Amino acid sequence: MFISIFGTRFRTAGFSRRSVSVWGWLLLALLILLPLRPAWADLMIAPTRVIFDKNQRSARLDLINSGAETSTYRISVVNRRMSETGEFSSIDSPAPGEQFAGELLRYSPRQVVLAPGTGQTIRVSLRKPADLLAGEYRSHLIFEKIAEAKGATSIETLNAPAGEVSVQLTMLAGISIPVIVRHGETAADVRLSNLELLKPETGQPAALAFVLHRSGNRSVYGDLGTTFTPQGGAAQEVGKAGGVAVYTPNALRRVKLALQPSAGLVLARGSLRVTYRDRLDAGGKLLAEAAIELP
Repeated sequence: MFISIFGTRFRTAGFSRRSVSVWGWLLLALLILLPLRPAWADLMIAPTRVIFDKNQRSARLDLINSGAETSTYRISVVNRRMSETGEFSSIDSPAPGEQFAGELLRYSPRQVVLAPGTGQTIRVSLRKPADLLAGEYRSHLIFEKIAEAKGATSIETLNAPAGEVSVQLTMLAGISIPVIVRHGETAADVRLSNLELLKPETGQPAALAFVLHRSGNRSVYGDLGTTFTPQGGAAQEVGKAGGVAVYTPNALRRVKLALQPSAGLVLARGSLRVTYRDRLDAGGKLLAEAAIELP
């Protein structure tokens, strides 16, 4: 059975029961909702994106087990679609404009066992057919933690009282990174629109809502920054978000950026400006900007 917590796929294994009751299912729900240490917290991956551009034909990923236990990870290719609000869903068949990279990729090894503090290099290579059409192709490499068997327990020895559920719950998590292939001439343009300052809800910060538009035959990836300039004053940073993408074939992404003005700064009588730039390691070029005047 698969469940989703905060957008990450999990799988439950080893579920056994003697009988089912309302209280039993409530117990299972509580177990699932209890704070859990994410399985990927013990796996470090660098880089977190792979881009094959121009004549590049190979790349490497470095994995490190920063946890306290030996873990096994299975590596595979999945295809994912981004929604207009940034969520991902797994897909099998491409929609118009979607081009998968999976068939162009070779990678090794496909499963690794990492002791605490040890690492492993994953090598990824690209093979382009001669008739490959120009454009951008994308798939994702997923690293799924495999549960380790730690002994067996007989159902008869679980000693669950009548009317209750006995549960053995193992959480398996997967983290994925995009692998992008750009072939031929690719380009993209970006613009921002529909800026709106949202009033803070109870216990929540104020937010700036806007639409990030993309056109062209490649995705965009960059950092968002927001500044507020009060009348007669200097600009102050009030919000930022790194690594924001709009993947092909999506034409837009709807963004809600939380704002955190400094103590005493009131977002009124001034200009609120948002910028979208290439990441610093890509040069930090300004891709788009827009502003609204606040009364």
